[in-house]
Amino acid sequence: MHAAIVTGVSRGLGESIAANLLARGWLVLGVGRRTSSRLDGERYSFARVDLVDTPRIGAALAPPFRIVSAAQPESVCLVNNAATAGPVGVLGRLDTEASAAAIAANLVAPIALVNLFCTVFADDKLPRRVINVSSGAAQTALPGESLYCVAKAGLEMLTRALAVEQTAPNFRAISLRPGILDTEMQLFARSQSPDVLPCVEMFREFHSQGRLVPPDVAAAKIVEKLVLTDVEHGRTYSYQEL
Repeated sequence: MHAAIVTGVSRGLGESIAANLLARGWLVLGVGRRTSSRLDGERYSFARVDLVDTPRIGAALAPPFRIVSAAQPESVCLVNNAATAGPVGVLGRLDTEASAAAIAANLVAPIALVNLFCTVFADDKLPRRVINVSSGAAQTALPGESLYCVAKAGLEMLTRALAVEQTAPNFRAISLRPGILDTEMQLFARSQSPDVLPCVEMFREFHSQGRLVPPDVAAAKIVEKLVLTDVEHGRTYSYQEL
């Protein structure tokens, strides 16, 4: 039996990855504020935690992480998928409290999860993998999306830091830029006004040109190519490569 810990399983890519792994017989622990009715069965468990509340992550998630460890899986994979798209807006108009919450959810929480993962699953004989779900925004600055861009760039550096620190032969850490998915984050982006999100037309064109990929389609490729197959430690993969 193999095990996975997936954040942000209430919808979108996280829900689809968790469902795909459950269908393959994996033990899956979902993490986030809400789960999905699509995810159930004796091999699925859910740990409710608000990832914005980063000081509580260790205490809240250490027990369910240890339960996964106690099941003695053949391998374990952490998928840092949960993210928030807001707040959007150009620098100079952003609310500081909302900005701090966004960075907490999109960057500090994945750091805390990786830290806990490396603590609980410390056996170098155990095949371990971390997949940090990033974005093309890590490389390309988008006006009005500065907080998201900064967080995703930091997430990719987290992957590279893991690669130089976790040198056991059975440890792999990668970043994934999953492409343009048909999710609520895309809906949120294209619903903004150009005043708030100057790059909004780009998101509207993604939709009008039919370029959005269903999460289930993306998840199937991600699981097949990045979860089940060997990967290059520290590398960033794009959806186009899968």
